[in-house]
Amino acid sequence: MASLLRFSRKALSSALSSQSHSLLSRGYATDAAKSITQLPDRVKWDYRGQRRIIPLGQWVPKIAVDAYVAPNVVLAGQVAVLDGSSVWSGSVLRGDLNKITIGFCSNVQERCVIHAAWSSPTGLPAETSIERFVTVGAYSLLRSCTIEPECVVGQHSILMEGSLMETHSILEAGSVVPPGRRIPTGELWAGNPARFVRTLTHEETLEIPKLAVAINDLSKSHFFEFLPYSTVYLEVEKFKKSLGISI
Repeated sequence: MASLLRFSRKALSSALSSQSHSLLSRGYATDAAKSITQLPDRVKWDYRGQRRIIPLGQWVPKIAVDAYVAPNVVLAGQVAVLDGSSVWSGSVLRGDLNKITIGFCSNVQERCVIHAAWSSPTGLPAETSIERFVTVGAYSLLRSCTIEPECVVGQHSILMEGSLMETHSILEAGSVVPPGRRIPTGELWAGNPARFVRTLTHEETLEIPKLAVAINDLSKSHFFEFLPYSTVYLEVEKFKKSLGISI
């Protein structure tokens, strides 16, 4: 009986000590949450449940008021989507190393990946620049390239570091432009690696900006179908207040 009593006392004391330890650890966790302070160089931003807009350090993606960005698009870092442009579903624009610019009335279609390197081995600008009235076909990969106004990039195409498409040029679907390759103005290129096919007619060059405008008009019907912001940030702010964290 005495041994059973000693055993019950030992079990009771161990249970009380573990409970007090868990309460103490909870207290430490709450105090740690209250003492969280944001670094001064971090960008303050609201939580957006529909768009995946990711600030990196001091860089926040910039989207024009009338630009359409699909809800499941990922924009990270130094990305600028200018007036009248559109980025369609599933695309990823990762500007963590350098700038990415989508020009006026240009469009990046479904499942495209756009990136920019620190520097270009060709000595050309390493940022990715897509100028006005440019159409980038679905499933394309662009990395540290420059596309001048009124160009068309076919679906499943790849443009590598330092490549350049001059004004009024077209790249056929499934083509690969090697690093440093230049596609002259008014020409049609295709293949892997991309090669000259023929010179574009005047009528074909006139159709390039019309295609970009038509896609821009189509994006307006999508633009008004969803709210630009969700209400998830309200729940986050409420949770922060419960922990005593300043908003």
